[in-house]
Amino acid sequence: MTDRLTVAFAKFAMPKKGSVILLASEGGGLGAHAKACDPDGVLARAFEVARFSGKLAKSIEVLAPAGTEFDRLAVIGVGNAGAVEETGWLKIGGAALAGAKSASDVTVVADLDGAGPAAEDVANLALGMLLRAYSFDKYKTTSRENGEDKPADKVKVTVQCADPAAAKKAFARAEAIAGGVILARDLVNEPANVLGPVEFAAKAKELEKLGAKVEILTEKEMKKLKMGALLGVAQGSVRPPRLAIIEWNGGKAKDKPVAFVGKGVVFDTGGISIKPAGGMEDMKGDMGGAAAVVGVMHALAARKAKVNAIGMIGLVENMPDGNAQRPGDIVTSMSGQTIEVINTDAEGRLVLADLLWYCNDRFAPQFMVNLATLTGAIMVALGHHHAGLFSNDDALAERLTSAGLSTEEKLWRMPLGAEYDKLIDSKNADMKNSAGRLAGSITAAQFLKRFVKETPWAHLDVAGTAMGSPASEINRSWGSGFGVRLLDRLVADHYE
Repeated sequence: MTDRLTVAFAKFAMPKKGSVILLASEGGGLGAHAKACDPDGVLARAFEVARFSGKLAKSIEVLAPAGTEFDRLAVIGVGNAGAVEETGWLKIGGAALAGAKSASDVTVVADLDGAGPAAEDVANLALGMLLRAYSFDKYKTTSRENGEDKPADKVKVTVQCADPAAAKKAFARAEAIAGGVILARDLVNEPANVLGPVEFAAKAKELEKLGAKVEILTEKEMKKLKMGALLGVAQGSVRPPRLAIIEWNGGKAKDKPVAFVGKGVVFDTGGISIKPAGGMEDMKGDMGGAAAVVGVMHALAARKAKVNAIGMIGLVENMPDGNAQRPGDIVTSMSGQTIEVINTDAEGRLVLADLLWYCNDRFAPQFMVNLATLTGAIMVALGHHHAGLFSNDDALAERLTSAGLSTEEKLWRMPLGAEYDKLIDSKNADMKNSAGRLAGSITAAQFLKRFVKETPWAHLDVAGTAMGSPASEINRSWGSGFGVRLLDRLVADHYE
């Protein structure tokens, strides 16, 4: 959780106790301050025995090193120090926290042979530690071994560096972003019996503490807006739907906002087109898009971003009760376009159809980016290492792709086209919500495109990245928080 690890920055000084983490460039080079922590030279022998060469994020440790009062002396490789990019420093930080194991008092000596890391690099190292410290264990009443050292409940980290004041300033922004990532992870990890539409909306409402304006629409208000597509998904659940609108006004009053729209299906049984039982428990994460939107709005508000931004999330539960919509039903969206529901498990696009139309109509944003755990088809195409990117605007797509490369929340652009669009034409309505298995992620995107008019728009299908993505140096959680750092970077690079 966010309060598990605290980070402070200090000038170089000989650590007194606890676990000490040193950095080594490729070849095993240690800075002068790092060498001072190893008065008996035990690391040189350890490097030789373990064949440690200082490669990026690789580590080695010595327990109770001779000549010191330290519990543990660990060294993290940084590779070619002059070529380490932002994500490299995040990985180094994650590896550093892992190297501290279960210690509660950790000192990181951010010193390299030659010049020490810049303040921004030190801040990213600390951010990596903060993200790695996350653990969703609030419901565990006993501690069991899981193959890794259980982190201490409270960890104090002191990062020694050349310019502590500059590092602290840079970390303030990084910490705001981390808060958004951790919030998104928490939301995805929460079980659906705890986090329903009403409870999720209340979480969004808490962003008012950061200066955001949050409006919650109820079912009654959505009926007045004629959101028949969204409400059709919700009608099978006893839990009422909610629509949360988060506004952050950090830019000039005349500036058009940027807009982020998220699918928030708090649990997806598939409805009448019910899913197989195996793995259905993972459908508590079908609100990963909405979680990312709340997370990025947290980040923008917490760091006081100089931008006007809208976050909009549609919160529903897709259940198969006696009032649920049926395959073959025809619903009318807020846009007036009619939709034949071929498959009730293609529900996320119905929610987003009304959200995109409403967001565009009410706020006239510079662009809209929607995020959704929309299709299994995107996982067949891209696995867990890229999210699918669909867009009607090349400039927006290029900016998103660049932001993904910078943050390693990577995107891969997929095609759109008239030949795919005609596959969702319906003989009974303006369109159908499913065209079958072939090109499933593309036809889903084509469906959404019908609700954005000419506004620059991008759809991110995060089904393979928002949950269950591979463990990394900065994440050991099932819910990854994917999209928060990506979208914050998009805003920071182009819209502030």
